[in-house]
Amino acid sequence: MDPMIIFDIVYLIILVLVCIRIIYDTRSSSKTLAYLLLAIFIPIGGMLFYFIFGVNYRKRIIYSKKLVADEKRLQELDKQTIMLSARNLRKHAGDIGNGNSLVNLLMNDSLSPLTTGNEVKLLINGEEKFPEVLNVLQNAKHHIHLEYYIYEDDGIGNRIKEVLIQKAKEGVQVRMIYDGFGSSSIRGRLVNELKQAGIEVFPFNRVRLLFFANRINYRNHRKIIIVDGQHGFVGGINISDRYINHPADPVKAYWRDTHLRIEGPGIVFLQHLFLCDWNFCSGQKMQHDQDFFRAVPVPGSGTSLQIAASGPDSPASTIKLSFLKAISLARSEILLTTPYLIPGGSIMDALKVADMGGVRVRILVPGISDSRLVNAAAWSNYGELLKAGVEIYTYQKGFIHAKTMVIDGSISIVGTANMDHRSFDLNFEVNAIVYSATFGEQMRKVFFSDLRHAQTLTYPQWKGRPRLIKLRERIARLLSPLL
Repeated sequence: MDPMIIFDIVYLIILVLVCIRIIYDTRSSSKTLAYLLLAIFIPIGGMLFYFIFGVNYRKRIIYSKKLVADEKRLQELDKQTIMLSARNLRKHAGDIGNGNSLVNLLMNDSLSPLTTGNEVKLLINGEEKFPEVLNVLQNAKHHIHLEYYIYEDDGIGNRIKEVLIQKAKEGVQVRMIYDGFGSSSIRGRLVNELKQAGIEVFPFNRVRLLFFANRINYRNHRKIIIVDGQHGFVGGINISDRYINHPADPVKAYWRDTHLRIEGPGIVFLQHLFLCDWNFCSGQKMQHDQDFFRAVPVPGSGTSLQIAASGPDSPASTIKLSFLKAISLARSEILLTTPYLIPGGSIMDALKVADMGGVRVRILVPGISDSRLVNAAAWSNYGELLKAGVEIYTYQKGFIHAKTMVIDGSISIVGTANMDHRSFDLNFEVNAIVYSATFGEQMRKVFFSDLRHAQTLTYPQWKGRPRLIKLRERIARLLSPLL
């Protein structure tokens, strides 16, 4: 038989098997279709792309969220968590407003408790975040836990490194998780310096070959700091000089981002997340140690908050569900800031339904992006939103990287999750949900301050784009499930 015929038959058999694997293993129908098209129409290369970036390891990751081995004690702690949340929900009904169903969603889905007695401080950009972080780290007495997607070997990265080393010398327990892909610049010298100082450091998923590693699809996109079980930070700002805007450096692009400092019981679930992630990446079996859960209500502070977290280990995307629920609760106003608006059909529909139902929906997105492909895919979604009446503004001062949402000025979401498929399905993410009209008003002021540096995008403008640009955006939209 002709060798070429044999090759064609073998290739066809392999292609059929790969297509069956894609259909069986990919949950999202849009992703399934995208991977099938790649495999069928790009010989060999399409199949390689799927195995490098698309294989669903969701069922293969051995990841336990249990910090308590004793089942009886675990059940008791779960019961206490439910009772605490129910009590807080009754006691602070005025602060929660119409957010009861969102509170219950997070409790039922992930046992994330509703906590009160928190002090929440809004931090804008690296120039506000890093002085706070350095101050808290320098005053650590018992432990420091850090978990970051991007930690760079640069000015701020080395300043924090020096503080961590000093605290380790003083006897403070220091543990650090970094993403092997996002923090590739520290994998050599900086990590070795930390280890030599007695600091425990582990990559979340060890990446040996950056380009060919399938695990880069499952990135730990979280940014968490917990100090002494009482002080915490969470939000969109990584440890990198790019997040610090120096007035004396006009050449550097302006980077706009948002972070939170949390004092009080609200960090208990952040600590829980860190320790679960720690056990996964370190191979250790740390248990529920009271020394790690010292948070007490802050005197004079009554802010209520919850933590929403999800990743490939979650049976459902808690982050996505919480966004959908929050949007559905809106009665008058939704203020959304996101660097990447590729949310998929359900959230697109929810935003349109809210707007057509009388809710004023304003969305702030980058006018200057860090990814042309992702930006093109996002622009392909703007038309149907604008046509439905949603207001879209493009930020012009620099790159806006903040991931926030404010519902009716009373429910605020600040965290790490973008409005895209990667954050919903592939990344490990974490958001803080703050139930407070006072904090919500701060968030509203920041949003409208940002709008002063933005341009309004109109539907006629969107329709008037050159045909070549429209074609590029539509091609990018086909790839959006893979971005």
